[in-house]
Amino acid sequence: MDTATFRAGLRAWLDEHDLAPDPTADSLDADVAQLGRVRHELWEAGWMRHGWPKAVGGVGGPSALRAVLGEEVATRGLAEPGLYSMVEVLVPTLLSYAPPALAADMVPRLLDGREQWCQGFSEPGSGSDLASLTTKAVRAEDGDGWVIRGQKVWTSLAQYAARCVLLARTGPDPGHAGISAFFLDMDSPGITVRPLRTMHGVDEFAEVFLDDVRVPGDRMLGAVGDGWKLAMDLLPHERSTCFWHRVAHLYTRLDRLVDQMSAPEDEAAALGEAYLTLHTVRCRSHATQARLAAGGRLGPETSVDKILLATAEQHLYDTARDLLPGAVELTDPAWRTEYLYSRAATIYGGTGEVQRNIVARRLLDLGKE
Repeated sequence: MDTATFRAGLRAWLDEHDLAPDPTADSLDADVAQLGRVRHELWEAGWMRHGWPKAVGGVGGPSALRAVLGEEVATRGLAEPGLYSMVEVLVPTLLSYAPPALAADMVPRLLDGREQWCQGFSEPGSGSDLASLTTKAVRAEDGDGWVIRGQKVWTSLAQYAARCVLLARTGPDPGHAGISAFFLDMDSPGITVRPLRTMHGVDEFAEVFLDDVRVPGDRMLGAVGDGWKLAMDLLPHERSTCFWHRVAHLYTRLDRLVDQMSAPEDEAAALGEAYLTLHTVRCRSHATQARLAAGGRLGPETSVDKILLATAEQHLYDTARDLLPGAVELTDPAWRTEYLYSRAATIYGGTGEVQRNIVARRLLDLGKE
């Protein structure tokens, strides 16, 4: 099915089925519940199955169909785009690294809304420098699996998650080679989750403590020492494909800004500049989607996507602050919450400085200094 036919059918179905969130429900609990509801309805109707392989309950087709679906969800405000797009980060990882039987069992649970998952990468001393992580996994004395001890932080939706894609050090090598990946059940004994209060007032992040947590041997993703390779495959998805949904959401915020202005024609230059930053990242994201749909692999070039997205998001909310005097600071909680969240755009998924270093070293070959 081509994207135009898919989009037309999807829009017609969405017009006939009310998936809109309850406008009176304003909490993270409500957002997560709504996310599960939207995924479930789209899965049952078949829309959520497009672009995923049949082995995990999908119906095949190009990955671009998933982008169209996410765009429609974001544009209609059916689910918070950052939460919705977790599927674009975690499902490709399971498909590439999990044993086929495990992927076939687990992936439908995420896609159909039964479960939420999280990603256990960052640590208190290992954020952008992921290779310095210290969480350790040692083989169980009885030979049955692994025992993990350590701490993760900035783990989105950990308090709601049933599973976690987690990195831990399994070897003495202090660098990349000593890192392995696991698919962890979050109800395992020894796991403690503590939500973190952020400045925008939404406890989306959490810290996770792992105290001698047992993990079966068949829950390792890939082989021993494949953790860094998995991370390098996962992070380009986090920094690119899921941005299609975010950009669609940001366009709706630009429209809202224009609607709330008394004389938008007087600020055409500022609005036009905000539009161009969004259009730039959308064009870049479209190229990334096309490369993925053609069977290409994503790599360090997705740092460009991340830089452009962070720039566009912060520029848009700076423009809203300037053109709606007092709204962010005093009168409009919705604008204030989103403005504060936009400050993290140059931090989450790898800081802006790290992304520019990747571009300089790995794309432009400018060396390590």
